Amino acid sequence: MYNYVTDKQLISSMRSCCGDMMQDLCHTLKEVSDIGAELTLVGSGARNLVLQNANEPIDLDYNLKIVRSDDWDCKYIKECVRKSFNIVLRKHGWRDCEDSKSSLTTEKRCFPRISDTEFSMDVCIVCRDVENKYYRLIHRKIGCIDFGDYYWNLAPESKQLNRKADSIKRKGKWELVRIEYKKLKNKYLQCNDHNHPSFICYVEVVNNIYNSCNQ
Repeated sequence: MYNYVTDKQLISSMRSCCGDMMQDLCHTLKEVSDIGAELTLVGSGARNLVLQNANEPIDLDYNLKIVRSDDWDCKYIKECVRKSFNIVLRKHGWRDCEDSKSSLTTEKRCFPRISDTEFSMDVCIVCRDVENKYYRLIHRKIGCIDFGDYYWNLAPESKQLNRKADSIKRKGKWELVRIEYKKLKNKYLQCNDHNHPSFICYVEVVNNIYNSCNQ
């Protein structure tokens, strides 16, 4: 079952280590492929909602928002990001990332002097439309990497997400988010449902709590 991580030194070290590489990714992506992108730590890592299932590894979720590209072909963008990310990972002594359906995932590491808890990074490629809605880049694989479908998929009810989260905090209801987020993550864990990454769970909870507070 999931429980909140309380080791502040561990969380701080994770954010620092991963944040440095993520900034390097944006720089490398621009240099190598001339693609402009902005990076954001999202969901659990950004909102003090870091959960751990027993002694299993922790993942930090990042959204890499594409803001400028001469070519918006989904496969092209995914491959450019993957190649740039691997350049950065190798420079920092990490292995190449894995290309999953909705993100690029790193190997697991730990800080032996701080904790035995392992952690990894998940980078989701996103963009926004004129209505400020988020779309995730999805790679539905069929066999090898040269086959499959690449497309932008609308994230559920993601419009003005930060505004809603801030509104919940101002109303003193953030503890409800913590309770419901943990409950939802454990619900999907018990159902063996791996199609709801942390950011999607966070979006669902924030929208539910926001709508409840405004009824």
